[in-house]
Amino acid sequence: MKSVKKIIPLSLLICFFLLHCKPSSEKENRNNTEAVAAREIWSAEKANNWYQEQDWLVGSNFIPSNAINQLEMWQAESFDTATISKELGWAASIGMNTARVYLHDLPYQQDSAAFLNRIDTFLSIADRHQIKPLLVFFDSCWDPFPKPGRQREPKPHVHNSGWVQSPGAEALKDSSQYPRLERYVKGVVKHFADDSRILGWDIWNEPDNDTGPSYKAVELPNKTDYVLPLLEQAFVWARSANPSQPLTSGVWLGDWSAHAKLSPIQKVQLEQSDVISFHNYDGPEEFEKRIGWLQRYNRPLLCTEYMARPNGSTFEAFLPIAKKNRVAMFNWGLVDGKTQTKYAWDSWVKQYTAEPETWFHDIFRKDGTPYQPQETALIKELAGK
Repeated sequence: MKSVKKIIPLSLLICFFLLHCKPSSEKENRNNTEAVAAREIWSAEKANNWYQEQDWLVGSNFIPSNAINQLEMWQAESFDTATISKELGWAASIGMNTARVYLHDLPYQQDSAAFLNRIDTFLSIADRHQIKPLLVFFDSCWDPFPKPGRQREPKPHVHNSGWVQSPGAEALKDSSQYPRLERYVKGVVKHFADDSRILGWDIWNEPDNDTGPSYKAVELPNKTDYVLPLLEQAFVWARSANPSQPLTSGVWLGDWSAHAKLSPIQKVQLEQSDVISFHNYDGPEEFEKRIGWLQRYNRPLLCTEYMARPNGSTFEAFLPIAKKNRVAMFNWGLVDGKTQTKYAWDSWVKQYTAEPETWFHDIFRKDGTPYQPQETALIKELAGK
């Protein structure tokens, strides 16, 4: 039988082409854009050039005195701009120019646009006081069961009795929740990737902290097995949004004298960080020794937690060492409040009935007067205010 050639109308060819050669979906386009935009870990040279543009950084880990935890600080019904501005003003008055501030994944899950707006409002307040914050995404410390909504009242005389982890234990062990955590990190960084009001991004606070006597009985027994891969991913997520600000995550325990001595989590923290951060609540000799250990990375050093007066970790002992070595300093606690961090960590196992004679953390009383005026005078002098 003789074949018959069919003539296909031009209009049908055009339709076929459009159907089979359609542009990528919005999600594919977004992924392609992120793949192109994702930046590398900063070189040591780039990190040091960035640091040279900063004044000597001195600040506190900040939460307003009327918030017991990150949720009470950031949720719409308790976000208090007046208290935030007043207390950041006290920080600025003694020469502080930065602050370390914890975010949380749950407010983003509830209403991402509203949460981003509140972060923007906070940044505007901080900027008016010439304070550039270091924003923290995740935290392995204290209560592993965060719940949105009204937060509980503090337990009398107990240090950080209401602080909560992010993500909580239920989310940490449930891989089906990882996509929402990815959206949280990427969404926040992308929104503020070029915002000069932000100093940097702290990916995870003390990721290998098992909470000690406070919540260890209810913690995930193999918590670090869940944290390690998520920590690695969180760095990738943040970097994929191409932030102009540096990324970091601070080591806080163990021997850092050689890279081979680090734990797997610590290796991720230090290898993936653009700038190196660490915590130290020991005496000045130990503080200076650990600075020496970390200087081998030839990157800016940020001490993102210190200052526990009974331990010898004080402003008088640490700040001169830090300024000599140009280490950025963030003490724990600004204003005595609902976190009750004037009480020591041992308040979880030891009964306190009144304010301790020597405060553990914090600088100001609730009315803005310094706990120890000589401390605020020293900070002001060294910060050049």
